[in-house]
Amino acid sequence: MDAWNPAQYDHFKAERSQPFWDLTRLIEFTGAGRLLDVGCGTGELTRELHLREQLPYTLGIDSSAKMLANTAPASHLEFRNITAEKFSPDKPFDIVFSNAALQWTDGHRHLFPKILGWLRPGGQLAIQMPANFEHTSHALANELAQRYGLRPRPAPVLPMEDYAQLLVDCGVTEMNIFTKLYAHPMSSSSQVVEWVKGSYLTQFEKQMEPARYSEFLRDYAGEFVDRVGDGAYLYTFKRLFLYARV
Repeated sequence: MDAWNPAQYDHFKAERSQPFWDLTRLIEFTGAGRLLDVGCGTGELTRELHLREQLPYTLGIDSSAKMLANTAPASHLEFRNITAEKFSPDKPFDIVFSNAALQWTDGHRHLFPKILGWLRPGGQLAIQMPANFEHTSHALANELAQRYGLRPRPAPVLPMEDYAQLLVDCGVTEMNIFTKLYAHPMSSSSQVVEWVKGSYLTQFEKQMEPARYSEFLRDYAGEFVDRVGDGAYLYTFKRLFLYARV
């Protein structure tokens, strides 16, 4: 089941877009010929980046056909509905880019060397992943899911030190790894529920009938407000940034 909903995801478009552009600032685009965006979502930001940098070729891939349904065309820009695990390029890329996507994939110790293999010598890897799994917004979802008889996904994002060692083992020539905290002021804590409905809660929506999921959302919303209070709320969100050159 494809539970992704582009309209729900875009409720916080500005907030979700900022890490994308922060990630692009780590990249040297001069002379870049081919860019791969892994987990491109709706493709809107992929297209903006492609046009802004005047890239000779950009490919965006995503596991959700719903997210890709309304991608806007552009010259030398393509999109494919395929997972990172199944993707295999016919030619290497100058840049492999992934914003808020690889946290949905498992087995990073095996996947990251594979992704590095998609780069030409001297190519650049730029990845951003949410690392907010311990926040109440995520921890409560996992607790409630277990009470509903569901199995939450184990958080696949590794500690920064593990990624550093993994990249060294793969022979990268330079790297930059850091965590950044984004602070999102909300007029009400109930807005956080709308945020996670567009992302983290999709894993549970896949496992339930619509009526049961609606009940889950009511319980989640009620318990979240009970824990953090109603009214204005500062939603803090940690993200892991990783840059490397092979």
